Amino acid sequence: MPSILQGPALLDRFQALDGFLLEHQALWRPRPFTHLQLPWETAHPELAQWLRQRSLEDAEAAHNQPEQLQAPAPFAQLAERSRILGTVAELPARTEAALHPRLNVDVPGRKWQQIEAFTASLQFHRTPTHWLDWCSGKGHLGRRLLQAGQQLTCLEYDPALVASGEQLSRHHGLPARHVQQDVLAADAASHLNLQCTPVALHACGDLHVRLIQLASQQGCPQLAIAPCCYNRTRASHYQGLSTAAQASRLQLSLEDLALPMSETVTAGARVRRQRDASMARRLAFDLLQRQVRGIDQYLPTPSLPSQWLDEPFADYCRHLAALKDLSTVDCQDWSALEAAGWQRLAQVRNLELLRGLFRRPLELWLVLDRALFLQEQGYAVRLGTFCEAALTPRNLLLLAERR
Repeated sequence: MPSILQGPALLDRFQALDGFLLEHQALWRPRPFTHLQLPWETAHPELAQWLRQRSLEDAEAAHNQPEQLQAPAPFAQLAERSRILGTVAELPARTEAALHPRLNVDVPGRKWQQIEAFTASLQFHRTPTHWLDWCSGKGHLGRRLLQAGQQLTCLEYDPALVASGEQLSRHHGLPARHVQQDVLAADAASHLNLQCTPVALHACGDLHVRLIQLASQQGCPQLAIAPCCYNRTRASHYQGLSTAAQASRLQLSLEDLALPMSETVTAGARVRRQRDASMARRLAFDLLQRQVRGIDQYLPTPSLPSQWLDEPFADYCRHLAALKDLSTVDCQDWSALEAAGWQRLAQVRNLELLRGLFRRPLELWLVLDRALFLQEQGYAVRLGTFCEAALTPRNLLLLAERR
């Protein structure tokens, strides 16, 4: 049975994940999008061939649960190890106080469900007196948490969201302060103190790392963070927070840090079609640029506005070629090239299923780094999930309390 991670189990799991990710980095680091042939295909030809012959629809069906795929070795063995190492238990949920009338109006349904699940999982030994909603947007989370006798401060960088949040809090008659604040600025620390309980639901990259660092420096008695977007960082590569991560031989690039974010459950059919068309065209252009340049190597290209997908494929390629100073792209069999792009997209998506086995282990490694750092700062830390992955794949929640 999976368990909530706390105490010595945090370091034990981190070290097990560290070994797993290091041992198999040749399988999850190379991106199928940028390689015509992946380095691991030579060692596992049967698996490579099996994945390459599958359709785009096959890949889409397996995307969110690649571990269930009945693929040739070593896929099943890796999937089982990934499942064991990447699983943690759900945090116990408490019965929530009655919802303030119409508090969920104007909040998208899925977002409100996430807020409800996050709120129900916040069990601290000491009842909070002052909530601090970090990167709050309009302050929906903070307002949901706020109970009689408590204070609420919402920190948000976007002045339009601050204004909307103030208006909503006034409308509901709630005692909330909405402050425009760059949380990465030096003066952000002034909002954290011994009385406040910071919370952050899906604050990206450096934003939630900043909260962890400042909250521990300022002596906040407790905090709750559901991390997100580990690749949103100003550093050129990952910088470990804890002693264990700093000692690890695992060196992570920004591309590596994007791997946990590649799982999606919310995109609608129209968005998926647009995404697929864009990727197929980019993959087709990649085949073209290798031929034109005489260099069998991926060439990074800028993303074109979505309206360019409505232009003829030949014009799309000519535009990208001009941006990359490639002049000799005419006289192509454009329909054959476009078809090759779609065929390659199917192969890329299916080959990515192997990388998909390492999404959760890598994400848990990153969150455990944050948990171990907080533990080193004198917090008792619990790590578990606060909702099902179908509601949001970013469902890991750190609860930290001063010992």
